[in-house]
Amino acid sequence: MSQQALNKIAPNSPSRQSPSEIETSIATALYELETNIPDMRSALRPLQFVSAREIEVGHGRKAIVIFVPVPLLVGWHRSQQRLTRELEKKFSDRHILIIASRRILPRPKRSARARTSQKQKRPRSRTLTAVHDAILGDLVYPVEIVGKRVRTREDGSKILKVVLDEKERGGVDYRLDTYSEVYKRLTGKGVNFEFPQSGAEY
Repeated sequence: MSQQALNKIAPNSPSRQSPSEIETSIATALYELETNIPDMRSALRPLQFVSAREIEVGHGRKAIVIFVPVPLLVGWHRSQQRLTRELEKKFSDRHILIIASRRILPRPKRSARARTSQKQKRPRSRTLTAVHDAILGDLVYPVEIVGKRVRTREDGSKILKVVLDEKERGGVDYRLDTYSEVYKRLTGKGVNFEFPQSGAEY
């Protein structure tokens, strides 16, 4: 991998020292797109990623999840639709998903609370719930989530039902199984993505 391609991996990422095969491929593909598509050059130049993972999503298909630094997420979003299309041409039969690399901070322990009362409080954005919610939003971007419900099955297990904006149905309905499988792998939680049934209120 060339030095320019290596620069697509964020400097503080452990993957920078020893990138996996998929991370090397993604870095090279991003650098090639930046070099070969002039009108994408300025949008792609500042973009870097932290790591990348290939996830089995069933029926012999795979998805590539690219984890990006939170401060750069807006930059990725600006060209995400076109960038995803271009990367999916290079990695055929694989869906490309872009998710911010967020860190979950553990809940402070009771015994430690008194000692750390002077220290900074855990930000809400670092809680498990907030990070899992943010992953949901990243997964389906740029589609809007218009409703959520938790269903409890007869065996007591819970599944989250996420309702997506009807206007985007044509663009993403073939990706819904991928979204569900990737979310389950990343969070351990079951989720069903669907579009509103006609006349249903959310």
